[in-house]
Amino acid sequence: MKDLTKGRPSVLILTFALPIFLANLLQLTYSLADTRIVGTFLGDNALAAVGATTTLSNLIVQFLMGMCNGFAIISAQCFGAKDMDRLRRSLGNSLVLGLLAAVVLTIGGLVFLQPILRFLNVPENLLNTATQYVSVIIAGLVVTLLYDVLAATLRAIGDTVTPLIVLAVSVVLNIGGDLLLIVVLHMGVLGAAVATVLSQLIAVVVCAVYLWEKYEILRIRVDDLKLQDAGMLRNMLSSGLSMGFMSSLVNIGTLTLQTSINKLGQNIIIAHTAARKISEIFMIMFSVFGQTMATYCGQNYGARRFDRIRQGIRASLIIAAVWAVVVFLICHTIEGKLIQFVASTTNPDVIYWGSTYLKVDMSFIVICGVIVILRNSMQGFGDRVIPVFSSCIELAGKIIFAFVFAPMFAYWGIIWAEPMVWIAMVIPLIVKVVHVLKKEA
Repeated sequence: MKDLTKGRPSVLILTFALPIFLANLLQLTYSLADTRIVGTFLGDNALAAVGATTTLSNLIVQFLMGMCNGFAIISAQCFGAKDMDRLRRSLGNSLVLGLLAAVVLTIGGLVFLQPILRFLNVPENLLNTATQYVSVIIAGLVVTLLYDVLAATLRAIGDTVTPLIVLAVSVVLNIGGDLLLIVVLHMGVLGAAVATVLSQLIAVVVCAVYLWEKYEILRIRVDDLKLQDAGMLRNMLSSGLSMGFMSSLVNIGTLTLQTSINKLGQNIIIAHTAARKISEIFMIMFSVFGQTMATYCGQNYGARRFDRIRQGIRASLIIAAVWAVVVFLICHTIEGKLIQFVASTTNPDVIYWGSTYLKVDMSFIVICGVIVILRNSMQGFGDRVIPVFSSCIELAGKIIFAFVFAPMFAYWGIIWAEPMVWIAMVIPLIVKVVHVLKKEA
């Protein structure tokens, strides 16, 4: 456990963030390995099928993760206020509410899968392969939810090392499962999906056993599972749904862009898939500090330490700016080699378009960093309206680019979508954070 209400903010944030950074890096390392394995052993069609549905699976998975992180903010506030009974109850309620959401999404996702894939304009020759892959991912949502709840709760009480270790085991098993099921047993993309779910299941078991043995304060009882505390239930739903919908709005916008990308041909689909994988690696730092600041601000909000919240936001923004400079330099020097490696291709069209996406979008990545840090910080200290409003701007902007600019300018319309949208959505976040922190000074 780590109390983030005491000590130098910048040091606390960095030490808290490092394990989260490594965990995210591991997760994306697996994602890259998965892409590489599928592309190498199954070919371009299989890679395009997975890429064409990645935004759909991300939409659902990220909603659940966002919701669990929102629930964990309440847990962090309880921990910061030193109220261990409510902390334990928040974990029990998180499990119940999360499982209900996961079951609904699983049923809805499987029932409406074909109409959704057709809405995404998945090419007919890729439809069967895409269906095999994404249906298994959706069927395993309950497992994903359980891991997200346990990992988010551990982070809420300051333990970021345990989720890292558990994830490391899961990633190794995942890659091994890919090689076994795809290369040895010849299960195709179905094998990649099955390996993902099975490795997550093992992670859940390991995490649950460790949490029960290590932290007595998190050993929930039957009463902790009952949704009987109206005040806590209201706060958890407000925080969880706010972060879940915030994540969903981001991913719905990306999903909308994918409907246009899927019309631009297989080379563009592969180029975009590879470029997004690389950009996700670069954005790890922002995701890490977003998660860190949600917990940091949650604990300090519970302790009513607004001075420490201001110091923490300032420190995280400086680190994000330094990282943005590093990313800019990488994306203007070796971007082509990165695309070639990730996509496992020498196709000049794929390399050109993937490289172009990286050079343009990553030139504006500092704005994305400010967005992620500010909206997660605001969730931590209880402002849930403006972060969602900012995400609504993102959704609206991506819809406009998908249905107006992409038909006019083809892939260039996709490339410029996110930089323009980031500029629009960061404005209300900056205005609101400055106003709130001045008021609490």
